[in-house]
Amino acid sequence: MKKNKSKDNVFTFIKKHYLYFMMYAIFGWCYEVFLEVVVYKWGFSNRGVLFGPYCPVYGFGALIFIFCVYPLIKGKSLKEKLIAMGTVFFLCMASATLLELITSYICELFMGSWPWQTYSSYPYNFQARIALSPSVRFGLGGIIFLYILQPLFEKALNKISPKVLNILFYTILTVFLIDLFALIIKIVL
Repeated sequence: MKKNKSKDNVFTFIKKHYLYFMMYAIFGWCYEVFLEVVVYKWGFSNRGVLFGPYCPVYGFGALIFIFCVYPLIKGKSLKEKLIAMGTVFFLCMASATLLELITSYICELFMGSWPWQTYSSYPYNFQARIALSPSVRFGLGGIIFLYILQPLFEKALNKISPKVLNILFYTILTVFLIDLFALIIKIVL
């Protein structure tokens, strides 16, 4: 009995974190489209590498934040959270910038280029793959993710029943896997 309970807890943990991944991937896609359409006025294009409205790099970045940075502030008093804000900012900035750099190399390896080749005109850029300005935005985004969004997402997911969690998890996972499979077919063919 105890082993099954532990197994259920692991599966619930995985399902919730996958849903966090997807929420942030969708949030990241919306952010990218907002920048493209409203801020830069370039017009709409799908900002992700997949067909759906999500940028997985934001999901992976958020998971890095959740596992590596969030423990510094989760469950702490407001005063402790405010004191940690500089550290949280720096850790989010550094980890997201490193993730973006690694992701650019992976995309280039498998797809011949990386989708955000827009940093060449930014001051303080490295190979147009990363730049200081977006890195600062990553740090600020990490603050928003961890201080505002993540506690809200946790509350929302903790309120839903296990049945609804399963339906959400398997539905979103199925759609994502179909999308990923379509991308692989597109790359191979």
